[in-house]
Amino acid sequence: MALPLSPPARVFAELLPAPAPAPLGGSGPPASSRREVHVSGSAELSAGPDRARVSLRLSSRKGTAGEARSSVARRLEYIAQTARQRGVPEENMTVTEDFSRVEDTYQMEAEVCITFGDFGKMQNICNLLIEKLGTSVTISPPHFYHTPEATDALRRQVCVAAVGNTRRKAQEVCRLFGLSLGKPSLIREEETKEWGGHVEARLSNSPDSLTLQERIQNATGYASCKVFAVFEIKGKENRRNKLL
Repeated sequence: MALPLSPPARVFAELLPAPAPAPLGGSGPPASSRREVHVSGSAELSAGPDRARVSLRLSSRKGTAGEARSSVARRLEYIAQTARQRGVPEENMTVTEDFSRVEDTYQMEAEVCITFGDFGKMQNICNLLIEKLGTSVTISPPHFYHTPEATDALRRQVCVAAVGNTRRKAQEVCRLFGLSLGKPSLIREEETKEWGGHVEARLSNSPDSLTLQERIQNATGYASCKVFAVFEIKGKENRRNKLL
């Protein structure tokens, strides 16, 4: 997860008396003596993809159905065994098969889709399969994406970061006037945006010519959040805290 960026932001801060009247019989100070600071703040975060899906295609055309099936089956078993030995769960692999008759021969085709959470492991397995199976297997470029859990985590984190930035801004405003920041009385999420990928990379390179890092960059997700908050002002800033 990237650190919050610092894009140009509209600084909005007001030091105002609270509009609500003091409750009758209450112990708090009257409304005219209570003050607030109204502040807006924002944050932007990014998250790289947490999953990649690779497709491997196999085919065989033989004079008999058994030979065609057997040729593909041996390679399928090798692929599955290689992935299992390197920690890929069985549920992360799916196999589809298609069997057909082509003139006087039989054709067997299969596709293996493997989902990875470890991109280094993905590269090692793909490199090994290419080395051992050669041209008898076709491996597609990896498709990177985010799981719903990763997307939800990014949304929560950017909102929390925006609230933190807003509070720090309110503290700085109060310190400028020698005041001490109190508790928040209102925090409102005003605007959220989500986007992904780098348009420049997509336009300058065809999909098949992108490097692995460019593919990861294009699948990176971004989110921004803007919040508005109202904080109480407690009064003069404690001198000891100011020195700290």
